[in-house]
Amino acid sequence: MRPVIVPLAIAAILLSPIVVHAGTDAGGTESGASQTQAGTPAAAPITLEQSWRLAEEANAALRLARAQRAAAEGEMADASGLLWNNPRLSVERVRRDVPQTGMASDTRREAAIGLEQTFEIAGQQGWRRKAAEQQLQALEASIEETRLQVRADVEQRFVRVLSIQERIATESASLKIIEDTANSTAKRVAAGEDSRLDGNLAKVEAVRARNQIGSLQEQLTQARAELGATLQLPTGELPVVTGTLAVTEATYTLAQLQQSAAARPLLRALEHREQAAKSRLSLERAARVPDLTLALSNGREGPTAARERLTSLTLSLPLPLFRRNAGAVGRATSELTQAQIEQDTERRNSHASIAALWPQFQSLNARVDALQTSVLPALEENQRLSVKALQAGEISLVQLLLVNRQVLDGRRDMLDALTEQRMTQIALRQAAGWFATSSAK
Repeated sequence: MRPVIVPLAIAAILLSPIVVHAGTDAGGTESGASQTQAGTPAAAPITLEQSWRLAEEANAALRLARAQRAAAEGEMADASGLLWNNPRLSVERVRRDVPQTGMASDTRREAAIGLEQTFEIAGQQGWRRKAAEQQLQALEASIEETRLQVRADVEQRFVRVLSIQERIATESASLKIIEDTANSTAKRVAAGEDSRLDGNLAKVEAVRARNQIGSLQEQLTQARAELGATLQLPTGELPVVTGTLAVTEATYTLAQLQQSAAARPLLRALEHREQAAKSRLSLERAARVPDLTLALSNGREGPTAARERLTSLTLSLPLPLFRRNAGAVGRATSELTQAQIEQDTERRNSHASIAALWPQFQSLNARVDALQTSVLPALEENQRLSVKALQAGEISLVQLLLVNRQVLDGRRDMLDALTEQRMTQIALRQAAGWFATSSAK
C-alpha cells in the first residue's frame, strides 16, 4: 500500500492529546456556550456561586417561604404579651326620670365606670408561648430547607447546561477532524486514489457530526432557558455558565453524611412542629378549665342631694358542663400524630436515600477514575498510532475515521460519567442537608 500524505492540519489535530473539557472554562469554548443564539441578548458567563446568589435573591419559592415569617413573628408577639385577653373598659351614663305626685318628674343623671379582665388560670399562657416559639423555629428551619432545595435545583440545572456546553465543545473538535478528513478523502476520490465508498462514508460522518451538534445546540437552549427561569432572569435572557464538571468536594464519609442528615433543616422543622403540636395539645387541654373574669366598677346613683357612691367587685367563672373543648383537643391530637408520622417518615427516607446513593457515587468515582487513567490514555495512543499508520499507508482514512469515532465515544463516556457523578453528588448532599452545614463548592 502506498504511503498516504496526511495534511499537516489534520495530523496536528489528530496527534493532539485527548482533553475532556471537565476542568476548563466552558464559557470560552467554540461550542457557542459564550456565544448567543440569534435574537438572544448577550450575557456574561456566571459561576455556580453567582447562580446561587441570584436564586436566593429572586426565587419565588424562597421568597414565599420568607414572607411567612411576618405571620409567625406576629403570633409570637401576641403570645408574649402579659395577658392573652385584653382588659375591657366600660362607661355607663343613665338619665333617670323619677315621677313625683303632684309635681314634675325629677330628672337624675347617674354614671358608672368599670374595668373587666379575664385571666387564664390553667397555664394556657405558657403553653401558647411555647407553641409560638416552636412554630417560629420550625418556619426558620423550613426556610433553610427551601434554600437547600433551591440550591440543589440550581446546581442541577447549572450542571446540565455546563455538561451540554462541554459536549458541544467535544463534538466541535471532532467535527473539525471529520470535515478535514472528508475534504481530504474527496480530493483523493477525485484523483482516483480512494474509492467512492470511502468518500461517501466520510461525507456521512461529517453530516452526522453536524446534526449531532445541532441537536445539542437545541438542548443547550432549552437547558439555559430552564436555568434562567430558576434564576428569575429577564424574559429572553439565557445564562451562559462557566465552571468545572469534575467533582471538587468529596471529603465526606458515609458516617458524616448520615450524621448531617440527622440535623437536616427539614428534620429540624418537623421536630419543632411536633413540639409546637404538643404545646397546642396541652393548651387545648388546659382550655377545658374555665377562665376567671374579674370586674371592678364604680358609679354614683340616687338623687343629687343624697347621691350614693357604689363600688362593686365581680368574679365570674363559666361552668364547663356541656362543652369541654373536645373538638379542639381532637384536632390538636390529630395534628400531633401527623407531625410525628411525618418526622419518622422523613428521617427514614433521608437515611434510605443516602444509603442508596452512596454506593452509586462510589461506583461513579471508580468509573471516572478508570476512564481518566486507562481508557482515555489508550485511545490517545491509538489515535497517534493510527496517524502514523495512515502516513505509512498501512490503513485507510476510513479506518482512521473509525478510530476517531472510538475517541469521540470515549470522550462522550467521560462527560456522561462526570455529569452523572456530579448529579449523584448533588442528590447525596441534598439528602444529607450538606448545603446547610457546609459551604458547597
